[in-house]
Amino acid sequence: MMKVLLVNGSPHANGSTYTALHEMEKTFEKAGIETDLLHIGNKDIRGCVACGHCKKHGKCAFDDIVNATASKFEACDGLVVGSPVYYASANATLIAFLDRLFYSTPFDKTMKVGAGIVSARRGGLSATFDELNKYFTICGMPVASSQYWNSIHGNNAEEAAQDAEGLQIMRTLANNMAFLMKSIALGKEKYGLPEKEPFNRTNFIR
Repeated sequence: MMKVLLVNGSPHANGSTYTALHEMEKTFEKAGIETDLLHIGNKDIRGCVACGHCKKHGKCAFDDIVNATASKFEACDGLVVGSPVYYASANATLIAFLDRLFYSTPFDKTMKVGAGIVSARRGGLSATFDELNKYFTICGMPVASSQYWNSIHGNNAEEAAQDAEGLQIMRTLANNMAFLMKSIALGKEKYGLPEKEPFNRTNFIR
């Protein structure tokens, strides 16, 4: 069975970000896709300190929820990252989590499908949405899209549940993501993954 890992980056386990993620969960279930919803927004997660431990040992030096999530990330076919908007940016705890999760995990992420979703009372949604998508596009993960930018409005779960268009965006996103993951699985079976050139790492100062 295909699997999607959903990450709730809000400090509120059942707030507006969760409302959007849960709408996707229900849609994935109908599509026959297994989900795992991880709440990390209330955890004590420190940022990357560029120590290089992960390059030698294949995991982060700080043995917390980041390392615990690595195997789930490797096993999943798709990743959905949800965040509230703080000053037109994602929650700092979530950013620390993603920086370390993506950097410290040595496995190939090519063709895992990614999607970012954001929630806010009013503004800053598109800037935060763009920020989240950077994690997927740097490592060969196709980005799933919906009928509009992946956002929902509401200051709390009750308000978010009234955003009919926002909820529809989440359902459409989940359906599109399910289709994309299934299509990629068929493509990998018939054609394999795209051939990769050796990575040509250059610095601007030599």
